[in-house]
Amino acid sequence: MITRRTALMGAALAAMVIAAPALADDLKLPRERVELVAPPFVHPHDQIAKDGPKIMEFKLTVREKEVVIDDNGTKMQAMTFNGSMPAPMMVVHEGDYVELTLVNPETNTMPHNIDFHAATGGLGGGALTHVNPGEQTVLRFKATRPGVFVYHCAPEGMIPWHVVSGMHGTIMVLPRDGLKNAEGKPLHYDRIYYVGENDLYIPKDENGKYKTYDSPGESFGDTIEVMRKLIPTHVVFNGRVGALTGKNAMTAKVGETVMIVHSEANRDTRPHLIGGHGDYVWETGKFNNPPAKDLETWFVRGGSAGAALYTFRQPGVYAYVNHNLIEAAELGATAHFKVDGEWNNDLMKQVVPPGPIPPAKSSAIDATVLTR
Repeated sequence: MITRRTALMGAALAAMVIAAPALADDLKLPRERVELVAPPFVHPHDQIAKDGPKIMEFKLTVREKEVVIDDNGTKMQAMTFNGSMPAPMMVVHEGDYVELTLVNPETNTMPHNIDFHAATGGLGGGALTHVNPGEQTVLRFKATRPGVFVYHCAPEGMIPWHVVSGMHGTIMVLPRDGLKNAEGKPLHYDRIYYVGENDLYIPKDENGKYKTYDSPGESFGDTIEVMRKLIPTHVVFNGRVGALTGKNAMTAKVGETVMIVHSEANRDTRPHLIGGHGDYVWETGKFNNPPAKDLETWFVRGGSAGAALYTFRQPGVYAYVNHNLIEAAELGATAHFKVDGEWNNDLMKQVVPPGPIPPAKSSAIDATVLTR
């Protein structure tokens, strides 16, 4: 068990190691305050920058809370940014400055910070953002590399536990002149969705039942024991089994191009759209690299995010899965897209519906073959 006192002592020692200069408001640039939204949705943004660099203001508030992760009522003590798993996706343009206010309310029990894989220096900001309960801090960094990047909590001595407890999200840095294919022609999307994959490690009691806890610290020892075996009890999209299926399915229309951003902060994953493809895919998530075309399944490395564009050509319900099918079907890594529109028989047609197998027709030739 980790108590609040133990956790805060560790955070205090870490804060003594690196002291950062105070943030000076020395940039004479326009500011834009962004209201973040919970995944799979993404806040409104321009795909092509309309003017010069800005200071993009974001706010993340740490929420430690109990969540239900499957239809059986299994609970876990989650640690989150803004209350969602994954945390919200941020969108800026290359050359913009990201200015984040990180708030850790007094009601929490753990110290927290944030490591942006898109940032340069200071452990991605982790070294400069340690906040105890009742504290907040402001971090600013320049977005210099276009792509989609993971961010996550990274407190000293507790990084993997905080990450698999829900504290990770994604930031997308768009090129100022927009996305392009390998030939330099513009690409755009009509909708964008963010799928954050979570590998979860829920302890069981001596009877094989999932345990519950009153606080994150109380769950620490048992959870670490499960984590060290590297076998997740659940692998889910957006925080729980079924978070993006059925009535929660993502939606689109035939003819629309959809951007799918997929992150996994801890383990490798293999996104696959059943009945569709990746028309253009940035497997590594970095837009300075030309996108691959026409992929059936793409590989997102642990600790990174990937991006794919697909134009839906047929209506129906599409399953979007981690193509480790055991994890998709048995552990929860499945989402749905519900697509409206007109069916195209040229792309697919049921020529003969299912029915009884007709009796075999015998012939003189058949009889000759059988007697040889």
